[in-house]
Amino acid sequence: MAKANERSGARLSVVQALYEMEISDKGVIEALAEFEAHWIGREVEGIDHPPAEVAFFRDLLRGVVEEQRAIDPQLDKALVQGWPLKRIEAVLRAILRAGAYELMFRPDVPARVAISEYVDVARSFYGGDEPGLINGVLDKVARGVRPAEFDGLPASIRG
Repeated sequence: MAKANERSGARLSVVQALYEMEISDKGVIEALAEFEAHWIGREVEGIDHPPAEVAFFRDLLRGVVEEQRAIDPQLDKALVQGWPLKRIEAVLRAILRAGAYELMFRPDVPARVAISEYVDVARSFYGGDEPGLINGVLDKVARGVRPAEFDGLPASIRG
């Protein structure tokens, strides 16, 4: 259970780091160093930042940045027409990119686990419809890049 919790912490930290990089123009190396030194597993300004599996955090952050040219078109295809990724709010964009990276490049993580984890990340930032948006978009990406994980399920489970 501790490893799962540390992976959840890594996912939350990756989303925060991607957001920080977008609003401040920081690079990957700077964001990695800052989060590992000052955020992960610490209380900052009264907010507890959970412990995180550092190797997983590093892989996710580097991977999202390195694979963004492959990730963004998949997300654009999964989003409602007329709402390209660039029009989505920055935190949601970070959640979608991190989730899509896991679905596309981390076959060791079951698709349903990745989707559920990023829905939970969305719930930590939003109280409205945003977690449902994350679920729907990442489900479409998953069915496109990992159809075998969804084939053969009864219609009642497939949704």
